[in-house]
Amino acid sequence: MFSFFFLKPFKVLATETINYKALDADIYNAIPTEKVDGTCCYVTTYKGQPYLWARLDRKPNKQAEKRFKRFLYSKENSKEFIWNVEEDFKSIPEYWIPAKDIEQLNGNPVPDENGHIPGWVPVEKNNKQYCWHSSVVSYEFELALVLNRHADDPGLLEISAVPLSDLLEQTLELIGTNINGNPYGLGSKKHPIHFLVPHGAFQIKNQPTLKHEDLLSWFEGCREGKIEGIVWHCNDGCLIKVHRHHLGLRWPIPETYMNSRPVVINMNMNKFDCAFDSKSLFNHFSKLDNQKFGRLKDIKLDVGI
Repeated sequence: MFSFFFLKPFKVLATETINYKALDADIYNAIPTEKVDGTCCYVTTYKGQPYLWARLDRKPNKQAEKRFKRFLYSKENSKEFIWNVEEDFKSIPEYWIPAKDIEQLNGNPVPDENGHIPGWVPVEKNNKQYCWHSSVVSYEFELALVLNRHADDPGLLEISAVPLSDLLEQTLELIGTNINGNPYGLGSKKHPIHFLVPHGAFQIKNQPTLKHEDLLSWFEGCREGKIEGIVWHCNDGCLIKVHRHHLGLRWPIPETYMNSRPVVINMNMNKFDCAFDSKSLFNHFSKLDNQKFGRLKDIKLDVGI
């Protein structure tokens, strides 16, 4: 978004100048959307059916990481750091795949500016490491539990069961009780709640100008600005991001914009003939079907229903 400068150890702050990459991507005509605070996911085919994949970056081993850090701290870091992808990185799960649009060199993915290679691993149903990911999908019925804006009322949020096939090749954000400290206050430790939010789902209607002071004022004083950040979706597919931290602002905050809007539950049970497991989120939300709540925080799961 803006040009950034770094304060060691690597605190990133925005300057007054818009980054040339943002200008090249025509940020002035981009679509601004809410940056949602969760963990990134991806839906693509695995074992012949639509599957949820979790973000897993391939990271350098200890020796390579030490070399890279010395390079970053050195005064000669105008030179390009040279990676040996085959030797410098930790091993990865068998079915790991690199993220799309990763630059390739000699058939190998090129690490990003942090020394990581972004990628994905499939979320298996019984993998405890990804239990919160698997709670929002049903591979048996090929459905996902999704939070989105209501199609007919932009001021209303909607929780629904969505066919995984409708989400193919999309990236989404997993949010909820056990993700990133639960900034949206969803569920409880005893009865956790999680959803998938499609990237770009919440378009910002009253966006600020691209001036540093206007962005700062918008985040601090506007109701719609009570969000983690903004992601601009450019016409060329480029994503430009600014986080509250880039402007020296605090996150998380007590009251978020997402939690200021009413939400309706629409599980589309008339479309799907499903006998969900009694302990699944799909079953709990099916029992709340067609109910409306003042905000996401107000949804409580009564497992005794």
